[in-house]
Amino acid sequence: MSEPPKCCICLDDFTNPALLPCGHSFCLGCIGEYWRIHGACQCPLCMTHFPTRPQLKTCHTTHPETPATPLKAGEVPCDLCTATKRPAVKSCLVCLASYCDTHLELHYQSEDLGRHLLISVVKNLEEPVCRVHEKPLDRFCRSDQTCICAMCTQTEHRGHHIIPIYREAAKKKVKLKRRRTKLLQAIQERLSKVEKIKLCVGRSGENPAEARAENKELVQQLEEEICDLQRENSELEQLSHSEDDLHFLQRFLYTS
Repeated sequence: MSEPPKCCICLDDFTNPALLPCGHSFCLGCIGEYWRIHGACQCPLCMTHFPTRPQLKTCHTTHPETPATPLKAGEVPCDLCTATKRPAVKSCLVCLASYCDTHLELHYQSEDLGRHLLISVVKNLEEPVCRVHEKPLDRFCRSDQTCICAMCTQTEHRGHHIIPIYREAAKKKVKLKRRRTKLLQAIQERLSKVEKIKLCVGRSGENPAEARAENKELVQQLEEEICDLQRENSELEQLSHSEDDLHFLQRFLYTS
């Protein structure tokens, strides 16, 4: 007997399979992340390009939803669940919220939400107090690279390298400045390459048409890289103006 079909992106059994207009299926989360990372809606198998994000047909019959169970220690609750909180699987740096599998679907279905940056689920995202102890986040655990409260130092972070928030923020701001310097250098290097390619008519002995095609493709690739680098630099520049040390750290930790 043949094995059941698997998602060709994660190479595992389908989780909430989504059918594309071209007829190929993928996990909804897999194809959503694929499109977000590549910046274009395209089928990974047949390479069919969709000018606008298509409405994906999803099926929930592969893995029936199990009854909600109490959250385990260390799990982060979904911000949209109401009666019974389910564990979040992703956090959104734009919405500043964490979502379970069900409530995450909209981020993969919507054109606008599909551009949001999703990261591994994190605690206390953009909150001034600890979700567990409801105490101010005024310390930083260097061992786990996370903001914590005074109670955390006596429980799950006991024995870790703990320093005040303001000291870690000062260290990270120096690191941020170095990152921006490298980004600007990388942008300038690519701009110089583009300029040289555009000035180059073609080396002797080469087919002029082929040389122009190769140059055009290379310029396009470099311009895409420049666009990505400029976007990252813009985000870091905005972050550098943050005056609140806690807010700065929370944002900085999830930009790399």
